[in-house]
Amino acid sequence: MRQHVNPLSRFFQVELELPEPNELFLDGSLPIHLDIGSAKGKFLIKFASLEKQWNFLGVDIRNSLVQAAEKERKELGLENLNFLFCNANVSLIKWLRSLKKGQLKRVSIQFPDPWFKKRHQKRRVLNTSLLMALASALGTGSQLFIQSDVLPVINSMIDIIERSECFESINPGPEIWLKNNPFQLSTEREEYAISRELTVYRALFYRTEKDLPKTIGI
Repeated sequence: MRQHVNPLSRFFQVELELPEPNELFLDGSLPIHLDIGSAKGKFLIKFASLEKQWNFLGVDIRNSLVQAAEKERKELGLENLNFLFCNANVSLIKWLRSLKKGQLKRVSIQFPDPWFKKRHQKRRVLNTSLLMALASALGTGSQLFIQSDVLPVINSMIDIIERSECFESINPGPEIWLKNNPFQLSTEREEYAISRELTVYRALFYRTEKDLPKTIGI
């Protein structure tokens, strides 16, 4: 069951000052994997336990889930992982701009809130401003992974990504979808979708050398 909150409400429009990598991790110089919409953090907790040479940051707009994820992280003593409460479209962009070029190596956006109604679609997490900030922070060859069990949602994300002209799919051509999760680790929503035999749409992009455009055309 998805727990929706309205990211456009006044409460979530307050910009939060996010800590720098050296404040978040034991070794702030390690490459960063950013998971936007990390929920209870099970995916990142598994990943951070396996990949000690990476730092992992999960952000989510639902504070109760962030607190639960942080509680488990602290119990496990994972110092290459952190979870932060924020509205990605309000607070994350400034943080991304503060990173050293190439420090951010991977970004994942997995099963974001679909916001089916047309009048609510502006609430979807990936918009042009966030994509531009991600593209600016990601160095050449860095990865952007997206997945959803709602085809219009992932198609909307792909449209924004492709219009930036800064990313290439690892599956160029008509068949963009990946059969399996490239990280071989599942989110809770992914496990739920698979158990219900729902189709999961996955796409993996890499950052090209192309300069960031001033704007992304509509």
